[in-house]
Amino acid sequence: MQTRLADFINHTPEGEEAERILRRCVHCGFCNATCPTYQLLGDELDGPRGRIYLIKQMLEGQPVGAATQTHLDRCLTCRACETTCPSGVEYGRLVEIGRAHLAKTQPLSRSTPSRAMRWVLRETLPRRGLFSAALMLGRLARPMLPRALKNKIPVAHRRGPWPAASHDKRMLVLGGCVQPSIAPGINAATARVLDRLGISLIEARRAGCCGAVRAHLDDLEAARDDARRNIDAWWPWIEEGVEAIVMTASGCGAQVRDYAHLLQHDPAYAERAQRVVALTRDVSEVVEAALEEAALSPGATPRRIAFHAPCTLQHGQKIRGVVERILQRAGFALTEVRDAHLCCGSAGTYSILQPALATTLRDNKLAALSEGAPEAIATANIGCLAHLQSGTSVPVRHWIELLDEALAAQS
Repeated sequence: MQTRLADFINHTPEGEEAERILRRCVHCGFCNATCPTYQLLGDELDGPRGRIYLIKQMLEGQPVGAATQTHLDRCLTCRACETTCPSGVEYGRLVEIGRAHLAKTQPLSRSTPSRAMRWVLRETLPRRGLFSAALMLGRLARPMLPRALKNKIPVAHRRGPWPAASHDKRMLVLGGCVQPSIAPGINAATARVLDRLGISLIEARRAGCCGAVRAHLDDLEAARDDARRNIDAWWPWIEEGVEAIVMTASGCGAQVRDYAHLLQHDPAYAERAQRVVALTRDVSEVVEAALEEAALSPGATPRRIAFHAPCTLQHGQKIRGVVERILQRAGFALTEVRDAHLCCGSAGTYSILQPALATTLRDNKLAALSEGAPEAIATANIGCLAHLQSGTSVPVRHWIELLDEALAAQS
């Protein structure tokens, strides 16, 4: 694709990256075949190829407005198009550049209520204490709310015990922002599973939101601040020799694995960010590696499980089949899931900002997951878990919790 970037972005780091990505696109349209919003809406501008054209026009200085904003906002950033693209177009990074530029130059291209909602999400979700208090109020009011709103407020779950650090092999785990309040048992279950496998899991208290929420809401500078804070919190542990930084939410994993890119122009943090990325592991990678040296016998009665692979796991981190192998080794019977590559509609704050599209995508995904009549649905990301659970009575669990229960039953 030929480009003629405008002076305002030409020869800048963002411009050079955007130009490199744009020039890899060969207009083939394979990306549209796996784009959830194109499949639903059938509009070229609601597929990756059309959005690439919109971003190209914007960066070349052509007029943009509310229509461009609408089509970019409808993108889930699921990155299924990247998995499909034969030319290796890094669409996720391009759309990030486009959205950030649009937010900077056209701050009023969204309606006032939309801007207000995005501000509330940006300022509330990444702050663990504030979100926890808001969720507590929502749970208190839950019985009085309409059914549609009631279903969006997750019920409380127990955390369970966290084993004391007693192993020479130690790893960090990211606590995150919303997961400790919505599903505190996920990290505790991870600690118990790894404890059985000879690994002590430690949570650095000063680490918080990975930065994905603010990045998705066009505030890249705040996302960089989140990354710097986490790096500072982890660094003393890294210097003491922890073997990995474990991510139990695949969305956080995809974001943390982007820290080196996010902070590449920061002389104080670029090197440390690279070190953090090198240490970052999804929990499935850690468990699979540890299980190679551990005995694990299947349960007597296999439970039927449908596994939903989050986009941030299969497209963002390119981790495919690992969770499925672990669950099958633990004795679970996995059902076939149609169109497993498609997004469930959660996509960070997408389910709040684009409720109609998100609900349709959720219902389509639940229909596919339910075809095998599973006893439970397993996933690997807190956003997917909460979004899917809001539309079904079938329990939706993080797969590590199911594995923890299976291992406990074998003890």
